[in-house]
Amino acid sequence: MTDQQDDRRPGPGPCPDAPDQGEARQMDLAVGGQALIEGVMMRSPKYLAMAVRTPDKRIVIRKKSFRSIVRKLPFLNIPVLRGGVHLIETMGLGIDALMFSADQASSEDRLDQRKSSLKDTLLMWGTVAFSFALSLGLFFYLPILLTDLVVAKEHGSVAWNAVDGLFRVVMFVAYLWLVSRLPDMGRVFMYHGAEHKSIHAFENGSTLDAAGARPWTTLHPRCGTSFLFFVMLISIVVFSFLGRPETIGDRLERLAFVPLIGGLAYEAIKLSGKYGRSWFVRPAVLPGLALQKITTREPDDDQLTVAMAALRAVLTPEADGFRERVYYDLPDAAAPGLTPAAQGGAS
Repeated sequence: MTDQQDDRRPGPGPCPDAPDQGEARQMDLAVGGQALIEGVMMRSPKYLAMAVRTPDKRIVIRKKSFRSIVRKLPFLNIPVLRGGVHLIETMGLGIDALMFSADQASSEDRLDQRKSSLKDTLLMWGTVAFSFALSLGLFFYLPILLTDLVVAKEHGSVAWNAVDGLFRVVMFVAYLWLVSRLPDMGRVFMYHGAEHKSIHAFENGSTLDAAGARPWTTLHPRCGTSFLFFVMLISIVVFSFLGRPETIGDRLERLAFVPLIGGLAYEAIKLSGKYGRSWFVRPAVLPGLALQKITTREPDDDQLTVAMAALRAVLTPEADGFRERVYYDLPDAAAPGLTPAAQGGAS
């Protein structure tokens, strides 16, 4: 059951002092996030928090205890295999967070006490199913048809798969660019930038507020955009071993290798996050960072404040048995002279 709190009572407790740079970089490998509708979700090994700016300008936070399936079932923590598991888990968490943010950002009511209706849930999952089918058609099947028109029969499978991969990458970049032109997506991409800036501030030991996040870049090597780009590149290599698909069965066979490709991309993104500054890894990271210039935008201080509220929430320890709470963050009520990391969020 959700532990509801009055917005005038103290928050969940003091957060640890801001870590030094070395400690923060090690911890950062276990902290990630996602842009929401007028908000940001942050996740750590123990907690998950969604911070959303409501129409009345308050920041509502929903914090939940979290333990990854891979941690619950250690036999799943095998390189490549864990990537597919994380991908499915992240998708489920992301959908739930998007539903919460959509509710909070669309009304001035105390929606923290409202449960999503069955209709809303079915509508959201229907949208996800449609988006998945559209993605398969646009980034998987359509490139195959186009490649068959361009590459002659006498050319080998390597040339065919290289052209197929090129079509896929071009269509992916074009899709991102077109989506970025939508007015509503502009604000989501600003929150995406706020999420990245906040994590950079954390991993470098800066203060956990808008001022601490502001100087940092909106680009991050462990971004989902970079992950998708790795998927595109790795698929070219994996599909090359399958030859040129001649029949419907050959084309459907490729779908069976999607989990493998996702798992390999997950391992690649982990390595890029850990060794992204190394000269031998940097060339592989740069294309993904370049794509993030499309999917991230420079946020304002209000958006940085929301992202930091979510980050502070997942860094704040809770008592044993904690499950979930919804509360309001009041950053302006912070005591002077302390970094936000040393203060408990007021709820």
